[in-house]
Amino acid sequence: MKTEIPSMNGFVRQWHVIDAEGAVLGRVASKAAMLLMGKTKPTYTPFLDTGDHVIVINAAKVRLTGRKEEQKMYRRHSGYPGGLTEVEARKMRATRPAKMIEDAISGMLPKTKLGKQMYRKLKVYSGDKHPHQAQKPVALAV
Repeated sequence: MKTEIPSMNGFVRQWHVIDAEGAVLGRVASKAAMLLMGKTKPTYTPFLDTGDHVIVINAAKVRLTGRKEEQKMYRRHSGYPGGLTEVEARKMRATRPAKMIEDAISGMLPKTKLGKQMYRKLKVYSGDKHPHQAQKPVALAV
């Protein structure tokens, strides 16, 4: 029996819209990561990017459970000695709300060239408007 290896020509990429208003951050991120990787499709292949495009709107209204609003820290390092910057979730939501969702989703994707290619299909907006109406995205409940 011959093994069928899918080619990139046969894949149809759809566009999905996820409304994050009132939804828990981790649940939104895991749903988006599954769509970006293509794990919801029967044609999923681990070594190919078979996933769909994902648009997340209302990123500023995503919900954090427990005391994460005060306790969760977002860290980054400049690469220089003493270059660690820590920002708590409340301040991150006030300044860059889309970054919270982007970080959560990128943490769930593969840490390879393929994962970077998947991440480029993600669009996050803090408000309820997005410029991708021409792609006819399908609304997705979380």
